[in-house]
This record gives sequence, structure tokens and C-alpha cells, in this order.
Amino acid sequence: MLASGALLALSACVNTNDLDWDLRGGNLGGTADDVRQATASRPQADSNGVLSYPGYQMVQARRGETVGQVASRLGLNPAELARNNALQVNDPLRQGELLLLPARVSAAPQPMITGSAPVDITAVAGGALDRIETSSLPPVASTPLTAPPPVVAPDVAARTPGGGKEPTRHKVKRGETAFVIARNYNVSAKALAEWNSLDANMSIREGQTLIIPVATGQPPKSGNSTSAPGAGSATPVPPSASKPLPDEKTQPSSSKPAGTPASPDLGTGRSSASASKMVMPVSGSVIKAYDKKSNQGVNIGAPAGTAVKAADAGTVAAITRDTDQVQIVVIRHAGGLMTVYAGVDGLKVKKGDSVTRGQTIGGVRAGNPSFLHFEVRKGVDSLDPMPYLQ
Repeated sequence: MLASGALLALSACVNTNDLDWDLRGGNLGGTADDVRQATASRPQADSNGVLSYPGYQMVQARRGETVGQVASRLGLNPAELARNNALQVNDPLRQGELLLLPARVSAAPQPMITGSAPVDITAVAGGALDRIETSSLPPVASTPLTAPPPVVAPDVAARTPGGGKEPTRHKVKRGETAFVIARNYNVSAKALAEWNSLDANMSIREGQTLIIPVATGQPPKSGNSTSAPGAGSATPVPPSASKPLPDEKTQPSSSKPAGTPASPDLGTGRSSASASKMVMPVSGSVIKAYDKKSNQGVNIGAPAGTAVKAADAGTVAAITRDTDQVQIVVIRHAGGLMTVYAGVDGLKVKKGDSVTRGQTIGGVRAGNPSFLHFEVRKGVDSLDPMPYLQ
């Protein structure tokens, strides 16, 4: 799992809406979003930045706050808040970053409204009415009430975003990435980033608590329109169906026109480079084979410092690290293929460089044992690398 999801958590853009989610370099369309659940909008916190659910509470950090300052603002023990989120008391926080509260705090007070004068309920409730599903409201009375009861503003913090469904919590484990977590819960990485205020690099840390976007139960919006089998455009009638093709005098394939030179035996002149689609990225033996679920590539054992080579010509699409600080290089090739090299030190390339087949891009990282993790991918799907190397 060294690089099963980390290769996609890459972008130089600041706005997550502009991220190149599948590293294809452009708006080429696709079906990646169509297989993800549609999710509700990001939940809104109360005036203290607190998101309240029946089973837990989260708080959104304000600009420039540390863990200790958030705890002081809510009247919590700073050490407990830091320990509950795998942080230190003086650690700085991003604006909007979510922290799991170790104990419940009171909801931000809401004003009480009485009397019969017209009142702007939407403004008082801070947008809470917009998040209440119509199905949860009582039916409209058949006759108007002569004396309406006093109106009380909804308690924003007591309501659960998304119409009452509590989001699932996920505690980040060692080696996990935001993309792997989103895929495991069948939600889009973009929605996961928005709900948790992740940065442009989709950075997460071990022990961090994430909330999983709530599915709406509606099919995702997509710019690609599809139709049921047999309901699309009519199959065109081939010309031969209405007008027979003219008679032709054919010649058996076994016969050759007079004067045809002998065909060369291409097999005898085949070089080792042309015998495979890619070259071995490092000299060594495979110590762990490809498995779609547990190892989405191959591990090639090699001494530390052994040259790591580009398996084919292409462009360096990304350079990043996973949560264990293992360096990862992604190279994009023709035909929609990408190769991933995890465990590379002493880099000799940078993002955007063009590389040739067999060019050295770095050396094998020291380890016990030392090895290179190598993947071949098409889009977000991993492929068995061995047919490409043999």
C-alpha cells in the first residue's frame, strides 16, 4: 500500500476545484465520478465553529489558532484536545481544520423569538432551515390557524447536517492517503477534502479524525449522458444490406504474385529492448508479487543506491511522499499509462521533466530489506506490471 493511493494526491494548484484528480492533464471527460456516491453539501458549524452530532462533536479552527487556543476558546483541557487529535498543544492549525472534541460543549446560544410580528427566520437560524429536508416537516394544515403559537428559532448546533444522518468518523492509520480513504467509503476525494478542509496536497496525518461525506441517495451529476442498452441511436444499415457488393476476383492468401521477394524473419532480429513494452526499473529479483488487493505493484529487491530507471519514455507527472515519508515518483507515458516508483532517494529529475526509456531517475532507498515498489496504472486502476516487463 506504499503508493496505491498516494500517486493521485498531487497538485500544484491552490484551489481543490482545479486539481487534476486522475493526472490525465486536461479535461478529457471520464466515468470516475459516475461510480462515486453523490454527497450532501459541506455541513455548517455554529457561531463557535462547532459541528454537533448525537455521537460526537467536531470544531473548526479559526485563522491563526493553535490547538491550545481552540481548547481555551471552548473551555476544554488543551492537553486532552491535543491528545485526542494526535497533535501537540502548540501546533498551528489551518483555517477550517477539524478537531474531534474529547468532551461535549454547549451549543452556541440562539435568540428566542416570540410575538406575532413578522420575523426573518432564515436569518436568525443562520441557514439551518435550508438544510432541513422537506420530508421531515409536518404536513400543512387544511385551514389557517387563527392564533399562531410563538415561533422559536431552530437550534443550529442540535441539528445534524444532511437531514439528520450522522457522518461516519474515520481515524487515519499509518500509510493511508486521502484518496485511499475516499475510495474505501465510495465517496469522491473532492467531497472528502471539502468536508474536512484539507489542503491542496490532500495532506493527512496518522491519528487524524476525518468525517466521511454523507451520501444523498441521488445519482451523481455528470456531464456525460448515458442511455439504456438499445435505447440510443439506431444502428445504421450497412450498404450491402440494400445493395449487394460487386463480385470480386480474389486470390488465395497462400499464393504470392510473381517476383515477390522473400519475407525477412523478424524474430531472429528482435532486440531485447523491443521484446518487452518496458524495461526493468531496477536490477534485482521480485520479492513480492502483484496482488490487486494487498500489493498493487511488485516489490523488486535491490541494494541501497542501485540505479532506478524510467521503465519507458514519458513525463514526470508528480513527486510526493506518503505518510511514512517514502518518496514517490509518477511518470506519465503514451497510451494513458502511468508508472509509479516508491522508495527512491537521490532524485535526478523534477516534476515536468521529460525522461527517456532507461534514464536513471534516482537510487533505491535504504531499508531492511531495501527494495523498489513499482506500479503500472491506467487511470486509477492498477495493472500487473509483469506482462509489461516480460
